[in-house]
Amino acid sequence: MKRHASIALAFSTLGLATAAYAQQTPIDPSFSAYSLAQQCSQKSDNAAQGQCVGAVRGIVRGYQYGVLFLGQRSSLPANETQRVSLCLNDVKVSSIVDEFLTDARQVKDDDLKRTPAEVAVLGSVHSHHACM
Repeated sequence: MKRHASIALAFSTLGLATAAYAQQTPIDPSFSAYSLAQQCSQKSDNAAQGQCVGAVRGIVRGYQYGVLFLGQRSSLPANETQRVSLCLNDVKVSSIVDEFLTDARQVKDDDLKRTPAEVAVLGSVHSHHACM
């Protein structure tokens, strides 16, 4: 239960930060954490599931490539690279989707609507699969 409270707090904090960011930069509301969660929860709709899995896979792979790039191009201390890395050996995308949906259910819809999908997915993945 303590973990869910911290996830909800993280999403809420991210939502507030995103709201401040949104005042300066347009955010695509069709790709919010809320819209992705709605899409991913449509388990009987093959098209929605395909789009959900593709979006989650793209977010996670893009992040992993970014960490790899930073690790190769900058002088980050080894423990810093480890801190931001994800440990996803033998983790199925469907498991990541299920964890994201569970985490998203702990957050108010208004906060999810203000949070970019990328932020929510990566927050969820980090809470379940950080390498530390």
